Amino acid sequence: MSDLTKPANEKTLFGHPIGLFYLFFAELWERFSFYGMRALLTLYMVNVIFEALSTRDYAAAAVYASYGSLVYASTVIGGKISDSILGMRASIFLGGVLMALGHFVLAIENDVAFFLALAFIIVGNGFFKPNISTFVGTLYEDGDAKKDSGFTIFYMGINIGGAIAPLLCGWLGATYGWHYGFGLAGIGMLTGLLFFWSGIKKNVFGEGGRPPSMEVYEKKIFGIPQKHFIPAVAFLSAPLIAFLLYSYKSLGGEGSFFEDQNIVNVLFKLIGIAILVYMGTIMVKATADERKKLFMALLITFFMTIFWGFHELHGSVITLFAARNVNLSIINASQTNALNSIFIVLLSIPISVMWTYLAKKKLNPRTPYKFGMGLVLAGLAFYVVSLSGGSADENGMVPFSYLLALYFLISVGELFMSPVGLSKITDLSPKRIVAFMMGVWFLSSSYAFQIVGFISKQLAIESTDKNVGGLETLSVYLDGFALIAKYSLVAGVVVLIFAPLMKRLMGNVH
Repeated sequence: MSDLTKPANEKTLFGHPIGLFYLFFAELWERFSFYGMRALLTLYMVNVIFEALSTRDYAAAAVYASYGSLVYASTVIGGKISDSILGMRASIFLGGVLMALGHFVLAIENDVAFFLALAFIIVGNGFFKPNISTFVGTLYEDGDAKKDSGFTIFYMGINIGGAIAPLLCGWLGATYGWHYGFGLAGIGMLTGLLFFWSGIKKNVFGEGGRPPSMEVYEKKIFGIPQKHFIPAVAFLSAPLIAFLLYSYKSLGGEGSFFEDQNIVNVLFKLIGIAILVYMGTIMVKATADERKKLFMALLITFFMTIFWGFHELHGSVITLFAARNVNLSIINASQTNALNSIFIVLLSIPISVMWTYLAKKKLNPRTPYKFGMGLVLAGLAFYVVSLSGGSADENGMVPFSYLLALYFLISVGELFMSPVGLSKITDLSPKRIVAFMMGVWFLSSSYAFQIVGFISKQLAIESTDKNVGGLETLSVYLDGFALIAKYSLVAGVVVLIFAPLMKRLMGNVH
Protein backbone atom coordinates (compact mmCIF):
# COMPACT_ATOMS: atom_id res chain seq x y z
CA MET A 1 0.00 0.00 0.00
CA SER A 2 1.55 3.30 -1.03
CA ASP A 3 1.80 6.34 1.22
CA LEU A 4 -0.83 8.06 -0.94
CA THR A 5 -3.49 5.52 0.02
CA LYS A 6 -2.71 5.38 3.73
CA PRO A 7 -4.88 7.39 6.12
CA ALA A 8 -3.28 10.62 7.24
CA ASN A 9 -3.45 9.51 10.86
CA GLU A 10 -2.95 5.75 11.05
CA LYS A 11 -4.91 5.00 14.19
CA THR A 12 -5.46 1.37 15.09
CA LEU A 13 -8.05 -0.48 17.16
CA PHE A 14 -7.30 -3.98 18.49
CA GLY A 15 -4.25 -3.96 16.23
CA HIS A 16 -6.25 -3.28 13.06
CA PRO A 17 -6.58 -0.04 11.03
CA ILE A 18 -9.48 1.99 12.44
CA GLY A 19 -10.92 2.27 8.93
CA LEU A 20 -11.76 -1.45 9.15
CA PHE A 21 -14.36 -0.72 11.82
CA TYR A 22 -16.07 2.04 9.80
CA LEU A 23 -16.33 -0.40 6.89
CA PHE A 24 -17.47 -3.06 9.40
CA PHE A 25 -20.49 -0.98 10.48
CA ALA A 26 -21.28 0.23 6.96
CA GLU A 27 -21.37 -3.35 5.74
CA LEU A 28 -23.27 -4.52 8.83
CA TRP A 29 -26.19 -2.20 8.06
CA GLU A 30 -26.07 -2.82 4.32
CA ARG A 31 -26.29 -6.56 5.00
CA PHE A 32 -29.10 -5.87 7.49
CA SER A 33 -31.10 -4.43 4.62
CA PHE A 34 -30.14 -7.18 2.19
CA TYR A 35 -30.80 -10.18 4.43
CA GLY A 36 -33.84 -8.66 6.10
CA MET A 37 -35.51 -8.38 2.73
CA ARG A 38 -34.30 -11.80 1.58
CA ALA A 39 -35.67 -13.56 4.67
CA LEU A 40 -39.15 -12.47 3.60
CA LEU A 41 -38.75 -12.84 -0.16
CA THR A 42 -39.58 -16.50 -0.89
CA LEU A 43 -42.45 -16.65 1.60
CA TYR A 44 -43.80 -13.33 0.26
CA MET A 45 -43.76 -14.64 -3.31
CA VAL A 46 -45.38 -17.97 -2.38
CA ASN A 47 -48.08 -16.38 -0.19
CA VAL A 48 -48.74 -13.09 -2.02
CA ILE A 49 -47.24 -12.56 -5.49
CA PHE A 50 -47.94 -16.09 -6.83
CA GLU A 51 -50.66 -17.06 -4.34
CA ALA A 52 -53.20 -17.97 -7.04
CA LEU A 53 -50.87 -20.40 -8.87
CA SER A 54 -50.71 -24.14 -8.15
CA THR A 55 -47.10 -23.87 -9.37
CA ARG A 56 -46.28 -21.01 -6.99
CA ASP A 57 -43.24 -22.88 -5.56
CA TYR A 58 -41.82 -23.22 -9.06
CA ALA A 59 -42.50 -19.57 -9.93
CA ALA A 60 -40.98 -18.34 -6.66
CA ALA A 61 -37.93 -20.57 -7.21
CA ALA A 62 -37.42 -19.19 -10.73
CA VAL A 63 -37.67 -15.54 -9.64
CA TYR A 64 -35.53 -16.11 -6.54
CA ALA A 65 -32.81 -17.78 -8.61
CA SER A 66 -32.88 -15.02 -11.23
CA TYR A 67 -32.74 -12.34 -8.53
CA GLY A 68 -29.86 -14.04 -6.74
CA SER A 69 -27.90 -14.61 -9.93
CA LEU A 70 -28.33 -11.05 -11.17
CA VAL A 71 -27.64 -9.45 -7.79
CA TYR A 72 -24.19 -11.04 -7.65
CA ALA A 73 -23.42 -10.88 -11.38
CA SER A 74 -23.86 -7.12 -11.20
CA THR A 75 -20.75 -7.03 -8.98
CA VAL A 76 -18.57 -7.90 -11.98
CA ILE A 77 -19.79 -4.82 -13.86
CA GLY A 78 -19.67 -2.66 -10.73
CA GLY A 79 -16.13 -3.80 -9.95
CA LYS A 80 -14.95 -3.06 -13.48
CA ILE A 81 -16.52 0.43 -13.51
CA SER A 82 -14.96 1.16 -10.12
CA ASP A 83 -11.51 0.01 -11.31
CA SER A 84 -11.56 2.14 -14.44
CA ILE A 85 -13.81 5.15 -13.76
CA LEU A 86 -15.60 5.81 -10.46
CA GLY A 87 -13.29 4.52 -7.76
CA MET A 88 -14.51 2.72 -4.66
CA ARG A 89 -15.98 5.68 -2.77
CA ALA A 90 -18.34 6.90 -5.50
CA SER A 91 -19.31 3.31 -6.36
CA ILE A 92 -20.23 2.51 -2.75
CA PHE A 93 -22.37 5.66 -2.46
CA LEU A 94 -24.14 5.05 -5.78
CA GLY A 95 -24.83 1.43 -4.86
CA GLY A 96 -26.13 2.32 -1.41
CA VAL A 97 -28.56 4.92 -2.73
CA LEU A 98 -29.96 2.53 -5.36
CA MET A 99 -30.34 -0.28 -2.85
CA ALA A 100 -32.14 1.97 -0.35
CA LEU A 101 -34.48 3.07 -3.15
CA GLY A 102 -35.18 -0.57 -3.98
CA HIS A 103 -36.05 -1.48 -0.41
CA PHE A 104 -38.43 1.47 -0.05
CA VAL A 105 -40.14 0.70 -3.39
CA LEU A 106 -40.54 -2.88 -2.17
CA ALA A 107 -42.65 -1.51 0.68
CA ILE A 108 -45.26 -0.44 -1.93
CA GLU A 109 -48.05 -3.01 -2.24
CA ASN A 110 -47.98 -3.50 -6.01
CA ASP A 111 -46.79 -6.36 -8.24
CA VAL A 112 -45.06 -4.04 -10.74
CA ALA A 113 -43.32 -2.22 -7.87
CA PHE A 114 -42.16 -5.61 -6.56
CA PHE A 115 -40.13 -6.46 -9.68
CA LEU A 116 -38.84 -2.88 -10.07
CA ALA A 117 -37.69 -2.85 -6.44
CA LEU A 118 -35.71 -6.06 -6.90
CA ALA A 119 -34.11 -4.49 -9.98
CA PHE A 120 -32.90 -1.43 -8.05
CA ILE A 121 -31.41 -3.71 -5.38
CA ILE A 122 -29.63 -5.72 -8.07
CA VAL A 123 -28.04 -2.67 -9.70
CA GLY A 124 -27.14 -1.08 -6.36
CA ASN A 125 -25.53 -4.24 -5.01
CA GLY A 126 -23.31 -4.36 -8.10
CA PHE A 127 -21.69 -1.08 -7.15
CA PHE A 128 -21.68 -1.53 -3.37
CA LYS A 129 -20.70 -5.12 -2.62
CA PRO A 130 -17.37 -5.72 -4.46
CA ASN A 131 -16.01 -2.28 -3.64
CA ILE A 132 -16.51 -2.26 0.11
CA SER A 133 -14.87 -5.71 0.34
CA THR A 134 -11.96 -4.55 -1.80
CA PHE A 135 -11.63 -1.43 0.36
CA VAL A 136 -10.87 -3.70 3.35
CA GLY A 137 -7.92 -5.24 1.49
CA THR A 138 -6.39 -1.80 0.81
CA LEU A 139 -6.11 -1.11 4.55
CA TYR A 140 -3.32 -3.68 4.95
CA GLU A 141 0.23 -3.97 3.65
CA ASP A 142 0.89 -6.85 1.24
CA GLY A 143 1.68 -9.99 3.23
CA ASP A 144 0.33 -8.58 6.51
CA ALA A 145 -0.44 -11.58 8.75
CA LYS A 146 -3.42 -9.69 10.25
CA LYS A 147 -5.18 -9.46 6.91
CA ASP A 148 -7.00 -12.82 7.26
CA SER A 149 -8.25 -11.98 10.75
CA GLY A 150 -9.23 -8.49 9.51
CA PHE A 151 -11.41 -10.04 6.82
CA THR A 152 -12.87 -12.43 9.40
CA ILE A 153 -13.79 -9.47 11.64
CA PHE A 154 -15.33 -7.73 8.61
CA TYR A 155 -17.16 -10.96 7.80
CA MET A 156 -18.53 -11.01 11.35
CA GLY A 157 -20.02 -7.56 10.72
CA ILE A 158 -21.81 -8.95 7.68
CA ASN A 159 -23.32 -11.67 9.82
CA ILE A 160 -24.32 -9.47 12.75
CA GLY A 161 -26.49 -7.63 10.22
CA GLY A 162 -27.58 -10.96 8.77
CA ALA A 163 -28.53 -12.24 12.24
CA ILE A 164 -30.51 -9.24 13.46
CA ALA A 165 -32.32 -8.47 10.20
CA PRO A 166 -34.38 -11.67 9.72
CA LEU A 167 -35.43 -11.59 13.37
CA LEU A 168 -36.67 -7.97 13.23
CA CYS A 169 -37.92 -7.88 9.64
CA GLY A 170 -39.45 -11.35 10.01
CA TRP A 171 -41.25 -10.26 13.19
CA LEU A 172 -42.50 -7.04 11.57
CA GLY A 173 -43.62 -8.92 8.46
CA ALA A 174 -45.54 -11.52 10.49
CA THR A 175 -47.02 -9.08 13.01
CA TYR A 176 -47.85 -5.96 10.98
CA GLY A 177 -47.50 -6.93 7.33
CA TRP A 178 -44.83 -7.83 4.77
CA HIS A 179 -44.18 -4.25 3.68
CA TYR A 180 -43.25 -3.07 7.17
CA GLY A 181 -40.47 -5.61 7.14
CA PHE A 182 -39.29 -4.40 3.73
CA GLY A 183 -39.41 -0.77 4.90
CA LEU A 184 -37.18 -1.52 7.90
CA ALA A 185 -34.66 -3.06 5.51
CA GLY A 186 -34.50 0.27 3.64
CA ILE A 187 -33.80 2.17 6.86
CA GLY A 188 -30.92 -0.24 7.50
CA MET A 189 -29.37 0.60 4.14
CA LEU A 190 -29.45 4.34 4.82
CA THR A 191 -27.80 3.73 8.21
CA GLY A 192 -24.94 1.89 6.49
CA LEU A 193 -24.36 4.82 4.15
CA LEU A 194 -24.19 7.21 7.10
CA PHE A 195 -21.42 5.13 8.71
CA PHE A 196 -19.41 5.15 5.48
CA TRP A 197 -19.85 8.92 5.09
CA SER A 198 -18.71 9.42 8.69
CA GLY A 199 -15.49 7.49 7.98
CA ILE A 200 -14.74 9.69 4.98
CA LYS A 201 -15.40 12.90 6.91
CA LYS A 202 -12.97 11.74 9.64
CA ASN A 203 -10.35 10.85 6.98
CA VAL A 204 -9.88 7.30 8.24
CA PHE A 205 -9.36 6.12 4.64
CA GLY A 206 -6.88 8.86 3.63
CA GLU A 207 -6.89 9.16 -0.17
CA GLY A 208 -8.00 5.56 -0.64
CA GLY A 209 -10.95 4.79 -2.87
CA ARG A 210 -10.85 7.92 -5.04
CA PRO A 211 -11.32 7.73 -8.84
CA PRO A 212 -8.25 6.17 -10.55
CA SER A 213 -8.11 9.11 -12.99
CA MET A 214 -9.89 12.44 -12.56
CA GLU A 215 -9.56 13.00 -16.31
CA VAL A 216 -11.49 9.80 -17.02
CA TYR A 217 -13.93 10.56 -14.19
CA GLU A 218 -14.80 13.94 -15.74
CA LYS A 219 -14.70 12.70 -19.36
CA LYS A 220 -17.95 13.50 -21.18
CA ILE A 221 -20.18 10.99 -22.94
CA PHE A 222 -22.99 12.55 -24.98
CA GLY A 223 -22.04 15.81 -23.29
CA ILE A 224 -22.45 14.39 -19.78
CA PRO A 225 -19.46 13.75 -17.46
CA GLN A 226 -19.02 10.04 -16.72
CA LYS A 227 -19.44 10.72 -12.99
CA HIS A 228 -23.07 11.67 -13.78
CA PHE A 229 -23.62 9.52 -16.88
CA ILE A 230 -22.97 6.22 -15.08
CA PRO A 231 -25.47 6.85 -12.23
CA ALA A 232 -28.10 7.87 -14.82
CA VAL A 233 -27.57 4.68 -16.85
CA ALA A 234 -27.62 2.59 -13.66
CA PHE A 235 -30.99 4.10 -12.67
CA LEU A 236 -32.49 3.68 -16.14
CA SER A 237 -31.36 0.04 -16.40
CA ALA A 238 -33.73 -0.98 -13.59
CA PRO A 239 -36.89 -1.39 -15.78
CA LEU A 240 -34.99 -3.74 -18.13
CA ILE A 241 -33.81 -5.88 -15.22
CA ALA A 242 -37.34 -5.86 -13.79
CA PHE A 243 -38.53 -7.29 -17.13
CA LEU A 244 -35.93 -10.08 -16.91
CA LEU A 245 -37.19 -10.99 -13.44
CA TYR A 246 -40.80 -10.92 -14.60
CA SER A 247 -39.93 -13.25 -17.52
CA TYR A 248 -39.43 -16.23 -15.21
CA LYS A 249 -41.29 -18.78 -17.34
CA SER A 250 -39.46 -21.30 -19.52
CA LEU A 251 -38.71 -20.26 -23.10
CA GLY A 252 -39.52 -23.71 -24.50
CA GLY A 253 -41.88 -26.56 -23.88
CA GLU A 254 -41.16 -30.08 -22.66
CA GLY A 255 -38.49 -31.80 -24.72
CA SER A 256 -37.24 -28.60 -26.35
CA PHE A 257 -33.72 -27.16 -26.07
CA PHE A 258 -35.04 -24.37 -23.84
CA GLU A 259 -37.07 -26.61 -21.54
CA ASP A 260 -36.85 -25.21 -18.01
CA GLN A 261 -34.67 -22.32 -19.30
CA ASN A 262 -35.83 -18.73 -18.95
CA ILE A 263 -34.15 -15.58 -20.27
CA VAL A 264 -31.89 -15.22 -17.22
CA ASN A 265 -30.74 -18.87 -17.45
CA VAL A 266 -29.70 -18.36 -21.07
CA LEU A 267 -28.13 -15.00 -20.25
CA PHE A 268 -25.90 -16.59 -17.64
CA LYS A 269 -24.65 -19.20 -20.03
CA LEU A 270 -23.58 -16.36 -22.35
CA ILE A 271 -22.06 -14.39 -19.44
CA GLY A 272 -20.05 -17.45 -18.44
CA ILE A 273 -18.59 -17.74 -21.91
CA ALA A 274 -17.77 -14.01 -22.01
CA ILE A 275 -16.05 -14.12 -18.59
CA LEU A 276 -13.94 -17.11 -19.64
CA VAL A 277 -12.89 -15.38 -22.87
CA TYR A 278 -11.97 -12.18 -20.99
CA MET A 279 -10.05 -14.16 -18.37
CA GLY A 280 -8.23 -15.88 -21.23
CA THR A 281 -7.00 -12.51 -22.56
CA ILE A 282 -5.87 -11.55 -19.04
CA MET A 283 -4.01 -14.86 -18.69
CA VAL A 284 -2.20 -14.34 -22.00
CA LYS A 285 -0.93 -10.91 -20.91
CA ALA A 286 -0.01 -12.05 -17.37
CA THR A 287 3.41 -13.21 -16.22
CA ALA A 288 3.98 -16.92 -15.49
CA ASP A 289 3.66 -16.38 -11.72
CA GLU A 290 0.51 -14.23 -12.15
CA ARG A 291 -0.96 -16.87 -14.44
CA LYS A 292 -0.61 -19.65 -11.86
CA LYS A 293 -2.09 -17.51 -9.12
CA LEU A 294 -4.98 -16.38 -11.33
CA PHE A 295 -5.72 -19.99 -12.22
CA MET A 296 -5.84 -20.80 -8.51
CA ALA A 297 -8.11 -17.80 -7.93
CA LEU A 298 -10.50 -19.25 -10.52
CA LEU A 299 -10.33 -22.70 -8.89
CA ILE A 300 -11.17 -21.18 -5.50
CA THR A 301 -14.10 -19.38 -7.13
CA PHE A 302 -15.32 -22.67 -8.68
CA PHE A 303 -15.21 -24.51 -5.33
CA MET A 304 -17.04 -21.62 -3.70
CA THR A 305 -19.75 -21.86 -6.37
CA ILE A 306 -20.45 -25.46 -5.40
CA PHE A 307 -20.60 -24.58 -1.70
CA TRP A 308 -22.84 -21.53 -2.18
CA GLY A 309 -25.13 -23.55 -4.46
CA PHE A 310 -26.07 -25.70 -1.48
CA HIS A 311 -25.68 -23.04 1.23
CA GLU A 312 -27.99 -20.49 -0.44
CA LEU A 313 -30.89 -22.93 -0.34
CA HIS A 314 -31.63 -21.54 3.13
CA GLY A 315 -33.36 -18.56 1.53
CA SER A 316 -35.66 -20.77 -0.55
CA VAL A 317 -36.09 -24.54 -0.09
CA ILE A 318 -34.88 -24.65 3.51
CA THR A 319 -37.20 -21.75 4.45
CA LEU A 320 -40.16 -23.59 2.88
CA PHE A 321 -39.06 -26.82 4.62
CA ALA A 322 -38.99 -24.91 7.93
CA ALA A 323 -42.48 -23.52 7.28
CA ARG A 324 -43.99 -26.85 6.24
CA ASN A 325 -42.09 -29.58 8.07
CA VAL A 326 -40.28 -28.22 11.15
CA ASN A 327 -41.81 -27.79 14.60
CA LEU A 328 -41.23 -24.08 15.20
CA SER A 329 -42.32 -22.36 18.40
CA ILE A 330 -39.93 -19.57 19.37
CA ILE A 331 -39.33 -18.21 15.84
CA ASN A 332 -41.20 -18.30 12.53
CA ALA A 333 -39.97 -19.66 9.19
CA SER A 334 -38.61 -16.36 7.86
CA GLN A 335 -36.70 -15.82 11.12
CA THR A 336 -34.87 -19.14 10.69
CA ASN A 337 -32.80 -17.26 8.09
CA ALA A 338 -31.03 -15.64 11.06
CA LEU A 339 -29.61 -18.96 12.30
CA ASN A 340 -26.73 -19.09 9.84
CA SER A 341 -25.60 -15.58 10.72
CA ILE A 342 -26.03 -16.18 14.47
CA PHE A 343 -23.70 -19.17 14.28
CA ILE A 344 -21.23 -17.15 12.19
CA VAL A 345 -21.18 -14.38 14.81
CA LEU A 346 -20.67 -16.90 17.63
CA LEU A 347 -17.96 -18.83 15.80
CA SER A 348 -16.06 -16.09 13.90
CA ILE A 349 -13.75 -15.06 16.76
CA PRO A 350 -12.99 -18.61 17.98
CA ILE A 351 -12.16 -19.80 14.47
CA SER A 352 -10.12 -16.65 13.76
CA VAL A 353 -8.17 -17.26 16.99
CA MET A 354 -7.73 -20.89 16.00
CA TRP A 355 -6.18 -19.94 12.63
CA THR A 356 -3.85 -17.47 14.38
CA TYR A 357 -2.81 -20.11 16.95
CA LEU A 358 -2.20 -22.74 14.27
CA ALA A 359 -0.18 -20.22 12.23
CA LYS A 360 2.13 -19.61 15.22
CA LYS A 361 2.59 -23.38 15.53
CA LYS A 362 3.14 -23.59 11.74
CA LEU A 363 0.14 -25.91 11.51
CA ASN A 364 -2.35 -23.60 9.79
CA PRO A 365 -3.86 -25.57 6.85
CA ARG A 366 -3.33 -24.03 3.44
CA THR A 367 -6.42 -22.67 1.66
CA PRO A 368 -7.18 -25.79 -0.48
CA TYR A 369 -7.43 -27.96 2.66
CA LYS A 370 -9.80 -25.46 4.28
CA PHE A 371 -11.97 -25.50 1.17
CA GLY A 372 -12.10 -29.30 1.10
CA MET A 373 -13.10 -29.45 4.77
CA GLY A 374 -15.75 -26.79 4.18
CA LEU A 375 -17.41 -28.83 1.43
CA VAL A 376 -17.33 -31.97 3.61
CA LEU A 377 -19.03 -30.06 6.44
CA ALA A 378 -21.74 -28.84 4.05
CA GLY A 379 -22.34 -32.43 2.98
CA LEU A 380 -22.62 -33.56 6.60
CA ALA A 381 -25.10 -30.73 7.29
CA PHE A 382 -27.55 -31.96 4.66
CA TYR A 383 -26.93 -35.61 5.56
CA VAL A 384 -27.94 -34.95 9.18
CA VAL A 385 -31.19 -33.21 8.22
CA SER A 386 -31.98 -35.96 5.67
CA LEU A 387 -32.16 -38.37 8.65
CA SER A 388 -34.80 -36.28 10.43
CA GLY A 389 -37.67 -38.28 8.92
CA GLY A 390 -37.12 -40.96 11.57
CA SER A 391 -38.02 -38.41 14.24
CA ALA A 392 -41.06 -36.93 12.45
CA ASP A 393 -44.38 -36.88 14.29
CA GLU A 394 -47.69 -38.14 12.92
CA ASN A 395 -48.17 -34.82 11.08
CA GLY A 396 -44.83 -35.02 9.26
CA MET A 397 -43.15 -32.37 11.42
CA VAL A 398 -39.52 -32.89 12.47
CA PRO A 399 -37.72 -31.53 15.57
CA PHE A 400 -36.19 -28.06 15.35
CA SER A 401 -32.86 -29.54 16.53
CA TYR A 402 -32.20 -31.01 13.05
CA LEU A 403 -32.49 -27.56 11.47
CA LEU A 404 -30.12 -26.19 14.14
CA ALA A 405 -27.61 -28.95 13.35
CA LEU A 406 -27.78 -28.16 9.63
CA TYR A 407 -27.13 -24.47 10.20
CA PHE A 408 -24.31 -25.14 12.70
CA LEU A 409 -22.39 -27.47 10.39
CA ILE A 410 -22.84 -25.40 7.25
CA SER A 411 -21.84 -22.25 9.16
CA VAL A 412 -18.56 -23.83 10.27
CA GLY A 413 -17.97 -24.87 6.66
CA GLU A 414 -18.67 -21.31 5.54
CA LEU A 415 -16.07 -19.93 7.98
CA PHE A 416 -13.53 -22.41 6.65
CA MET A 417 -14.09 -21.12 3.12
CA SER A 418 -15.66 -17.73 2.54
CA PRO A 419 -13.61 -15.21 4.61
CA VAL A 420 -10.39 -17.07 3.78
CA GLY A 421 -11.25 -17.16 0.08
CA LEU A 422 -12.27 -13.48 0.12
CA SER A 423 -8.83 -12.60 1.49
CA LYS A 424 -6.99 -14.88 -0.95
CA ILE A 425 -8.65 -13.35 -4.00
CA THR A 426 -7.03 -10.01 -3.13
CA ASP A 427 -3.66 -11.78 -2.62
CA LEU A 428 -3.78 -13.89 -5.78
CA SER A 429 -4.99 -11.13 -8.12
CA PRO A 430 -2.72 -8.54 -9.79
CA LYS A 431 -3.40 -5.07 -8.35
CA ARG A 432 -4.57 -3.71 -11.70
CA ILE A 433 -7.61 -6.02 -11.81
CA VAL A 434 -8.26 -6.72 -8.11
CA ALA A 435 -11.79 -5.17 -8.04
CA PHE A 436 -12.72 -7.06 -11.21
CA MET A 437 -11.48 -10.33 -9.67
CA MET A 438 -13.49 -9.53 -6.55
CA GLY A 439 -16.46 -9.23 -8.88
CA VAL A 440 -15.63 -12.62 -10.39
CA TRP A 441 -15.47 -13.97 -6.83
CA PHE A 442 -18.99 -12.75 -6.18
CA LEU A 443 -20.00 -14.18 -9.57
CA SER A 444 -19.56 -17.58 -7.91
CA SER A 445 -22.74 -16.72 -6.00
CA SER A 446 -24.48 -15.87 -9.29
CA TYR A 447 -23.89 -19.33 -10.66
CA ALA A 448 -24.63 -20.79 -7.23
CA PHE A 449 -28.12 -19.30 -7.55
CA GLN A 450 -28.49 -21.10 -10.86
CA ILE A 451 -27.85 -24.28 -8.86
CA VAL A 452 -30.31 -23.05 -6.22
CA GLY A 453 -32.92 -22.47 -8.91
CA PHE A 454 -32.42 -25.93 -10.40
CA ILE A 455 -32.67 -27.68 -7.02
CA SER A 456 -35.61 -25.54 -5.87
CA LYS A 457 -37.55 -26.34 -9.03
CA GLN A 458 -36.92 -30.07 -8.55
CA LEU A 459 -38.21 -29.83 -4.97
CA ALA A 460 -41.12 -27.51 -5.81
CA ILE A 461 -44.46 -28.65 -4.38
CA GLU A 462 -47.36 -28.35 -6.82
CA SER A 463 -50.56 -27.73 -4.91
CA THR A 464 -53.53 -25.40 -4.77
CA ASP A 465 -53.55 -25.71 -0.97
CA LYS A 466 -51.98 -22.61 0.58
CA ASN A 467 -51.26 -24.59 3.77
CA VAL A 468 -49.64 -27.60 2.08
CA GLY A 469 -47.07 -29.35 4.25
CA GLY A 470 -46.59 -32.21 6.69
CA LEU A 471 -46.56 -35.73 5.26
CA GLU A 472 -47.35 -34.39 1.76
CA THR A 473 -44.01 -32.62 1.49
CA LEU A 474 -41.63 -34.35 3.95
CA SER A 475 -40.23 -37.08 1.69
CA VAL A 476 -39.71 -34.65 -1.21
CA TYR A 477 -37.47 -32.43 0.91
CA LEU A 478 -35.58 -35.20 2.74
CA ASP A 479 -34.80 -37.15 -0.44
CA GLY A 480 -33.51 -33.94 -1.99
CA PHE A 481 -31.31 -33.17 1.03
CA ALA A 482 -29.82 -36.69 0.92
CA LEU A 483 -28.81 -36.21 -2.73
CA ILE A 484 -27.27 -32.79 -2.00
CA ALA A 485 -25.24 -34.39 0.83
CA LYS A 486 -23.73 -36.95 -1.54
CA TYR A 487 -22.66 -34.33 -4.10
CA SER A 488 -21.10 -32.07 -1.47
CA LEU A 489 -19.20 -34.88 0.27
CA VAL A 490 -17.78 -36.14 -3.02
CA ALA A 491 -16.71 -32.60 -4.02
CA GLY A 492 -14.98 -32.10 -0.64
CA VAL A 493 -13.04 -35.37 -0.92
CA VAL A 494 -11.89 -34.50 -4.46
CA VAL A 495 -10.59 -31.09 -3.28
CA LEU A 496 -8.69 -32.69 -0.38
CA ILE A 497 -7.07 -35.23 -2.73
CA PHE A 498 -5.80 -32.53 -5.10
CA ALA A 499 -4.92 -29.99 -2.37
CA PRO A 500 -1.12 -30.60 -2.58
CA LEU A 501 -1.13 -29.69 -6.29
CA MET A 502 -3.24 -26.58 -5.69
CA LYS A 503 -0.95 -25.54 -2.84
CA ARG A 504 1.96 -25.35 -5.31
CA LEU A 505 -0.06 -23.17 -7.67
CA MET A 506 -0.52 -20.59 -4.91
CA GLY A 507 3.24 -20.05 -4.59
CA ASN A 508 4.05 -17.73 -1.69
CA VAL A 509 0.35 -17.04 -0.90
CA HIS A 510 -0.60 -19.06 2.17
